[in-house]
Amino acid sequence: MANFEPFTIVKSKESLKGKTLFITGASRGIGYEIGLRAAKEGANIVIAAKTTEPHPKLEGTIYTAAADMVKAGGKALAVVCDVRDEKSVAAAVAKAVETFGGIDVLVNNASAIYQSSVEETDMKHYDLSMSINTRGTFLCSKYCIPHLRKAKNPHILTISPPLQAATDLKVNWFARYCTGYVFSKLGMTFVTHGLSEELREDGIACNTLWPRTMVGTAVVQNLLGGEDSMQKSRSPLIMSDAAFEIITGESKTTTGNFFIDDEVLLSVHGQQFDMGQYRLVKGAKETDLYPDIIM
Repeated sequence: MANFEPFTIVKSKESLKGKTLFITGASRGIGYEIGLRAAKEGANIVIAAKTTEPHPKLEGTIYTAAADMVKAGGKALAVVCDVRDEKSVAAAVAKAVETFGGIDVLVNNASAIYQSSVEETDMKHYDLSMSINTRGTFLCSKYCIPHLRKAKNPHILTISPPLQAATDLKVNWFARYCTGYVFSKLGMTFVTHGLSEELREDGIACNTLWPRTMVGTAVVQNLLGGEDSMQKSRSPLIMSDAAFEIITGESKTTTGNFFIDDEVLLSVHGQQFDMGQYRLVKGAKETDLYPDIIM
């Protein structure tokens, strides 16, 4: 684990009970776990995603996710939402506000991944990743902002890499993995970084969150190394626990940050906090874990 300077997240007096989270891509993976963690606190979860029918390789639909949120203790709204389509996003946000009375937290989680060099990239893949990742973050933020302004402790949390990855002179993260994909993910970060200053006077927190290691999701299982990578990954629960600590922070002071999951948890809970609980293979060493593809 890299060395870092512990920091303080000032906690809000507002709990998540009765608060509404609009989470893109929440039918599975990290978005689903963030929703489930908040639902346990009694939050309202808007599952804004496209999956309405079971997929042979991808577990979960917006409806199964909504049922799980309710079982966990929250309320849920399953809404079909294509973050590439402005009318779809506008309708989903309107439905969320109609159902729950407002939006307190936006989690920009929906993302599309692909692996190829610039020369070998099919432009359809490039356009898809840019439209979902960068443009989708921009679009969902645009439509949620008017409602976030009315919230008591509003947050925008984007699941994207730290800004430093764009200017790292030691490692060229673009070329190391996939220039087009990394560009689209950092685009999410650029949008959130800009919003942190645009919305500072409104008291809307804008932060990013990224994992230090690979996280055991369907993407890792199907695209990033299969079972070997899964065995050397952390559970998505580390991201949901870190997200919880961020969005329960005081919005006026917890903004403009590029958070890393384990740094959040170690800063909040202390250096003795058991990070081993998140390893998918119990007993594995920290040094056995694969770093994330942009970390």
